[in-house]
Amino acid sequence: MSLDAKIPQGPLAEKWSKHKFNLKLVNPANKRKYDVIVVGTGLAGGAAAASLAELGYNVKAFCFQDSPRRAHSIAAQGGINAAKNYQNDGDSVYRLFYDTIKGGDYRAREGNVYRLAEVSVNIIDQCVAQGVPFAREYGGLLDNRSFGGSQVSRTFYARGQTGQQLLLGAYSALNRQIHLGKVKMYTRTEMLDVVVVDGQAKGIVTRNLITGEIETHSGHAVLLGTGGYGNVFYLSTNAMGSNVTAAWRAHKRGAFFANPCFTQIHPTCIPVTGDHQSKLTLMSESLRNDGRVWAPKTVETAEKLRKGQLKAADVKEDDRDYFLERKYPSFGNLVPRDVASRNAKEMVDDNRGVGASGIAVFLDFADAINRLGKDAVAAKYGNLFDMYYQITNEDPYTQPMRIYPAVHYTMGGLWVDYNLSTNIPGLYALGECNFSDHGANRLGASALMQGLADGYFVIPYTLGDYLATIGPKPVDTNHPAFAKTKQETVDRINKLLSLKGTRTVDDYHRSLGHIMWEYCGMARTEEGLTKAKGLISDLRADFWKNVIVVGENDEINPALEKAGRVADFLELGELMVDDALMRRESCGGHFRLESQTPEGEALRDDDNFAFVAAWEYKADNQPEVLHKEVLDFEFVHLTQRSYK
Repeated sequence: MSLDAKIPQGPLAEKWSKHKFNLKLVNPANKRKYDVIVVGTGLAGGAAAASLAELGYNVKAFCFQDSPRRAHSIAAQGGINAAKNYQNDGDSVYRLFYDTIKGGDYRAREGNVYRLAEVSVNIIDQCVAQGVPFAREYGGLLDNRSFGGSQVSRTFYARGQTGQQLLLGAYSALNRQIHLGKVKMYTRTEMLDVVVVDGQAKGIVTRNLITGEIETHSGHAVLLGTGGYGNVFYLSTNAMGSNVTAAWRAHKRGAFFANPCFTQIHPTCIPVTGDHQSKLTLMSESLRNDGRVWAPKTVETAEKLRKGQLKAADVKEDDRDYFLERKYPSFGNLVPRDVASRNAKEMVDDNRGVGASGIAVFLDFADAINRLGKDAVAAKYGNLFDMYYQITNEDPYTQPMRIYPAVHYTMGGLWVDYNLSTNIPGLYALGECNFSDHGANRLGASALMQGLADGYFVIPYTLGDYLATIGPKPVDTNHPAFAKTKQETVDRINKLLSLKGTRTVDDYHRSLGHIMWEYCGMARTEEGLTKAKGLISDLRADFWKNVIVVGENDEINPALEKAGRVADFLELGELMVDDALMRRESCGGHFRLESQTPEGEALRDDDNFAFVAAWEYKADNQPEVLHKEVLDFEFVHLTQRSYK
């Protein structure tokens, strides 16, 4: 099957403008005849729901939280990229485009990435108009800081709470439309399936998480803004409720899943302390502007630190290895996340890790405090320092933070074309839910940029083209597909509730996470991935025999919610391993030990793997079918990534 990405022809800088002109329009009087379903109300979904309602469409918005403000977008800390060049330091739309393509190790489409960079400048204006309190310089101008993979300062921020402030901006726009009656909000409601009628997405099946009621909802189009699937690893920086179910249900209805093995490991997270943990905590990449990453030069010094015989502050400068500054002098501590993470792992593998577990390196602010003063550092990072202190009982103003990589983001997701449409007409995927913009590694501060770009500035144009094509005829909710899909959902729930084994859902989830982290995490091998596939298959079979799901459907039942989500994670885990096995190269966050340069960097195989891997579901317990979208590079020269 040939995948048509629908990338417009012509010069890179003109593609989006010409495409917008060529898209069909829906006149204002007709917009109110269309119903649009938006699932997920984070930055991508919330922005889309507010924008489409503002245009005049009737929007039904769904989230499983008690409020759109609870979306995981709120957890983003460090900032949002935009090619404003306010610092006059050489930034431009093209430079942001190039940095993003290179940062993703040349595994993303040029057209999509350039559009992202192009509309980034509008996002900041939109958010300022909404009242988002971005940090400002003394004279009142918007401030910027640097993030990994870039040599310019293009990241706009609100201390360490940027995601929260951006989400409140989108939430205020959404609330306005709710008040006007253009958005009907369904909170505490989880999507469990997509209704496909004659090959087109026409609705969804949901479960009310308070009453357990199973309902169907119809619409002329369905937009998924449901985030990523990092919780397949059990321990991640994602909110515990974050899951893949909406996207996976769409996948099992025919939507292709692209590049599932492309997962991002964030280098600066608070290390794991034991099996009691259910999630991990991110320490913003912005800290690497002023914090210096180091490990002891010798195993002997590391052992003294681990045993508490030596304090970090007492380690002499000559006995410290500032390994990122040493290996990558041009970018220093601001190399991309995949590079920083692999180097931290290398230090631990060399037995030079710190902390009681030995699975950490230091992030040190002593130089910044001496240079800028404690008050200046606190003004920039105070809330992050306080968060670290509350969790570890260690004061980062007087001793270095202990950090180690953790799962943070997923570059893979539902396959979409230039219009953000999946291969199922009428079904769209926005933000982290799709695969489109970040290749094999996302640069820091680009997730917020993509979510808001898709929601505010892309889908309002591209959705209209589809709706104008199908016309405003009401969706027939009496079509057999609605009742059939609803019954299949009920049957799946009843099957889960019938399981009265001896192992908890959390136990299976933790076991899956161990397998994924060990064999499909920062370093992957043919042997390890093959072993992981067998282990996950066995675990999945055991799940359906021995898991215990307590309670009933017609009540608040977290055990049932988790069971459905973990069942989907078990299937996704197998596909991720298949994808990683197939891709016999290293690129970005996908690091095959068999494919590396003499310096230990990721070694791509552009002759054989310069494509998007889009997987098609066939049936349960059958291999998925691989489709390839070849990546054509007209404007960027493929080269070995270097940040030295």
